[in-house]
Amino acid sequence: MRRQAFDRWLFLTLLFLLLLPFSNAEAAKKIELIGRETPNFTLPSTQDRLINYGEEYYGKHHLIITFFPAAFTPI
Repeated sequence: MRRQAFDRWLFLTLLFLLLLPFSNAEAAKKIELIGRETPNFTLPSTQDRLINYGEEYYGKHHLIITFFPAAFTPI
């Protein structure tokens, strides 16, 4: 029983170490978006109106966009 647990642990550790360089290579390919200019877009607000970023905020305020997957959704 202990031998099987050790073999499984060893296999998973080696698999992780073999796949680790591939994840780093993919991460290096990503385009850096921080500090880049955004296109004009329109989004709905929580007050039931559309907000046009280009007309209402561009050049007046800084913008930070965050996404929360599965936030406020039943899981």
